[in-house]
Amino acid sequence: MSLQRQIAHNTIIQLIGKALSTILALVAVMIMTRALGVEKFGWYITAVGFLQFIGLLSDFGFTVTTARMLALPSFNKRKLLYTIFTWRFITAFISNGLATLIIFLFPYPLEIKIAVLVLSISFIGYSLNQVFTGYYQNKLKMYVHTMGELLGRVFLVIGTAGLFYLHGGFIPLMAVVSIGSVINCRYLWKNCGGLKFSLDKKISAALFKNIWPVAISVIFNAFYLQGDRVILPLFVSQTDVGLYGAAYRVLDMVAQLAAIAMGIMLPLLTCSWSMSDHKEFKKRAQLSFDLVCLILFPMIAGVIALSQPIILFVAGEKFASAGRILSFLIIATLGITFGMIFGHITLAIDKQKQVLWIYISDAILSIVGYLIFIPQFGVYGAVFVTIFSEFYAGLMLFIASAYYSRFIPNVKNLLKIILASIIMGLAVYLFPTPHVLLSITMGIVIFIFFVLILRIISGDTLRKILYKETPIIADIPEN
Repeated sequence: MSLQRQIAHNTIIQLIGKALSTILALVAVMIMTRALGVEKFGWYITAVGFLQFIGLLSDFGFTVTTARMLALPSFNKRKLLYTIFTWRFITAFISNGLATLIIFLFPYPLEIKIAVLVLSISFIGYSLNQVFTGYYQNKLKMYVHTMGELLGRVFLVIGTAGLFYLHGGFIPLMAVVSIGSVINCRYLWKNCGGLKFSLDKKISAALFKNIWPVAISVIFNAFYLQGDRVILPLFVSQTDVGLYGAAYRVLDMVAQLAAIAMGIMLPLLTCSWSMSDHKEFKKRAQLSFDLVCLILFPMIAGVIALSQPIILFVAGEKFASAGRILSFLIIATLGITFGMIFGHITLAIDKQKQVLWIYISDAILSIVGYLIFIPQFGVYGAVFVTIFSEFYAGLMLFIASAYYSRFIPNVKNLLKIILASIIMGLAVYLFPTPHVLLSITMGIVIFIFFVLILRIISGDTLRKILYKETPIIADIPEN
């Protein structure tokens, strides 16, 4: 199988799985928003935002570090996986335990504090999934990861629907969220081939050597990525938090697609750079750039054009005010796009230490911005500081990546993608349909048409994707 086709097939599997998972997540959100209302949904957003902030502080970059270290031939793969998994379990257990104590220091309603206790279980599962994600990315077997996620989401939908029908309360809904995460984690663990707890001293030393620059960057990422979720509830009502959270749910779903694409490419980028094959590295980096832009730019244009109908469809009439928030907030995805691409490139070329100043400075600027502008402008203060922080990180990472890797992407395809996205966005905005799903379908058809007309993807590439060939990337051996 050619490299393009192997990447494309893994991407397609993940995108199909992510599409199904996103649909299930949307159904769950649709049920939750209608069951909880704006204020109680704000409780949920506050609890989840707090745990996400603590989770990012203790993230340490296990996903990318697992994928990167497994791509190197230095250690026994199985012992490496055991050691990384064990350390992730220890850090997740400690951080989530601390989170359940720290939450009682905040002036949140009691229901939010109880929700944090319940949801902390789900975040332990999420933390462990980071290691599994890195493992399956490295093996190019993300279909296993996709299946686990789908199982968890199916339970989430069934559980929320059942509680909605039975008029279940806020805390039972939080329990359903946690159980869904546990189901996902259990499936990934079971299919990982006899995973067990083990700490190898030599591997642990190498792990900490590799992980600490990523850990510092991720810790500061927490401040500019999740700082708004913690600070906003201190200055605005839970109703405003609920509106902001509904808009942010859409942004998160869009940004996840970039993470999937770069997760596929990271082991390949790392491998070519470690072998000093700079020509192949630049080809793969360009493919990464084109792939992420092809996925995200049309989605950004579509969300801007359909922000109000999307919010009404997802959350209902009570959340109508979130449509305007979303139309601004989605702009941050442009910065996320470039931050995701060039952040992964700096990781692949082992320049994490050299770019720490970007994350540290962004965190400081963002926290100062949130503390200044949220009290004055409320939700929109959070929105515009978020946009600034993502653009700042994306631009600085691009400059650093270009300097260290000598890779500057060819923007020929990007310009075509932007043109096709703008045409598609204008079309769905100027010619509304009776339902937002029809508008989305129309937008997809229009975009695909212009992708083919503008030859963003050539016929030869399509033939390579569809035609079965002999694999050229062997499965990574255990030893």
